[in-house]
Amino acid sequence: MSPAESILLTELRERVRRIERPTAAMHGVLPLGVAAIDRILPGGGLARSALHEILGAGGDEEDGALAAAFAAAILGRLEKDGIVLWCLPRPDLYGPGLAAHGLDPGRVVLVRAPRDAEILWAMEEGLRAPGILAVVGEVGTLPTVASRRLQLAAERSGITALLLRRWRNSGQAAHERSLPNAAVTRWRITALPSHAAPGEPGVGRPRWRVELLRCRGGEPASWEMPGEMEVPDATDHVSLAAALADRPAAPIASQRFRRAG
Repeated sequence: MSPAESILLTELRERVRRIERPTAAMHGVLPLGVAAIDRILPGGGLARSALHEILGAGGDEEDGALAAAFAAAILGRLEKDGIVLWCLPRPDLYGPGLAAHGLDPGRVVLVRAPRDAEILWAMEEGLRAPGILAVVGEVGTLPTVASRRLQLAAERSGITALLLRRWRNSGQAAHERSLPNAAVTRWRITALPSHAAPGEPGVGRPRWRVELLRCRGGEPASWEMPGEMEVPDATDHVSLAAALADRPAAPIASQRFRRAG
């Protein structure tokens, strides 16, 4: 493909994207702060008024923690004066883990529901409510119709919606991964062996493989990166979240939140 043809193809893709999702163009994108990822995403970031799906490599609790950590890193980059509605089957988020990835637990409102259908309903209602910046839902089953309703609701409101897939077992994971849905992007987060700096004792810093499996108007890609979406300082260390530095988490946070990270 010649340079001229490549430029023309890029322009055509942008026109199609704007025709298909005019409200997404209106509400803009959220840069993730990682240049290699933002270059791949259409518009230079994650579409705000859209549904995004995040899953782990398998279907166990560790995968759920990785997906929650990645979601917290995304949500931590939103404006600081709004609520994040987090709908989940069990109240097992870990407040200090959310804060370490940039999301203040004090901004999170939990909605607990035992069934996927109820969580999807709560998400859709949240996408219509004032004062909410983002909606998160943790489900195993995602019917195509439900995903379309969430995508349309996100487009109308301009609110970002994240779906974390929490499967009961590997069988459900294999089945659900093969089904189509209306999410604009699909991400997979996998834990990699930690990396210790030379001469540094201990286990080392966590590392992730971040895969963009599907992106409307973009191309799939994969990256290996530290398990914190934050630029390390000159000593190659990532700073502790200020809200938790030099003191333990408040007791109420440790009781309400048990997972992320």
